[in-house]
Amino acid sequence: MSATLFTNARLIDPEAGTDGPGWLRVESGRIVARGEGDAPGGNGARVDCGGRCLAPGIVDIGVKVCEPGERHKESYKTAGLAAAAGGVTTIVTRPDTTPAIDTPETLEFVTRRAQADTPVNVLPMAALTKGRAGREMTEIGFLMDAGAVAFSDCDHVVADTKVFSRALTYARSLGALVVAHPQEPGLSAGAAATSGKFASLYGLPAVSPMAERMGLDRDIALLEMTGAKYHADQITTARALPALERAKRNGLDITAGTSIHHLTLNELDVSGYRTFFKVKPPLRSEDDRQAVIEAVRTGLIDTISSMHTPQDEESKRLPFEEAAAGAVALETLLPAALRLYHSGQLDLPTLWRAMALNPARRLGLEAGRLAEGAPADLVLFDPDVPFVLDRFTLRSKSQNTPFDGQRLQGRVLASYVGGARVYRRD
Repeated sequence: MSATLFTNARLIDPEAGTDGPGWLRVESGRIVARGEGDAPGGNGARVDCGGRCLAPGIVDIGVKVCEPGERHKESYKTAGLAAAAGGVTTIVTRPDTTPAIDTPETLEFVTRRAQADTPVNVLPMAALTKGRAGREMTEIGFLMDAGAVAFSDCDHVVADTKVFSRALTYARSLGALVVAHPQEPGLSAGAAATSGKFASLYGLPAVSPMAERMGLDRDIALLEMTGAKYHADQITTARALPALERAKRNGLDITAGTSIHHLTLNELDVSGYRTFFKVKPPLRSEDDRQAVIEAVRTGLIDTISSMHTPQDEESKRLPFEEAAAGAVALETLLPAALRLYHSGQLDLPTLWRAMALNPARRLGLEAGRLAEGAPADLVLFDPDVPFVLDRFTLRSKSQNTPFDGQRLQGRVLASYVGGARVYRRD
């Protein structure tokens, strides 16, 4: 592969925590040199970045691609195109498909589909229990051999503590990462909103923020018992943060993420019963949102993900309580995250630490960095260009985004995977 020299760039380096002018040279799919000042000469193509931001490609944990079973909602082809247009160069897919990805054969099927149709890197997760039913764990070792990078039952919490403890013990013996959804399933069943005055006013079935704390407390106790590697997919409440901090301080192998929707929206956005704002867990109070932003800033919460969940019109055009939860976010993750940058709450290196470096580290990947020798998975973007989002321009098959019609700021100009350009904005 020929060399490419990126010049006149604003380099966002989450590993060094820097944001400044520089140049970057790529050869054979990897970064071979970088520096400040005038770029050197040499063979190969030159890309003048025009002073815009060049950062590691986003590594997005928890993307739902609806193959097998619901290809009409999202395919690997459309998810890959949406990811490339959103600056997401690695997607880590969820196993909550129909049927669940719980056997090596199903995993190999989706891996072949991804390799054939997707321009970005795709890493699959597999189910922790068969059928995500929480009764019998899957063949974790065989699934790892087939390429599973982590194991999760997604929003189906394993309610049987004995089953979950055995699965954690077995995962630890193999060095496997377990991704869990911290929630007390009895309290959260059927909830469409977070409990409080707003939910009562709107007459919506609600769940207390304490349900997240209770679920996390149980999981932490099992981590103390088993010593497993654990990642909480979404921490969305202030009540859960002290438990997370204590678990990290006590040396447990635990990391945590949050979703872009819980960082940029709150429970009041549901007003008018707008079902595009129905996500799982439900949107929280403004106090919770601010606490989670601060936890990302300090590093207590490690990762930010899109939690991309396509839903078709038929499942969203229903009364709020009956409508399916979830929102697409592969293309809106970056501009939505830039809201936190423009408001002065998080700088760009901190954002990219949570969206690229930390997810890659948790999965044992080399990506998420601008260091010499790192993969040349890159995103070139302008953080300042404003636009109004039209959901019908999204590349996903489903357009269930809460940001439809909203003014956003920040556009992806180009995305590169292994040094090869997979997207360019005209």
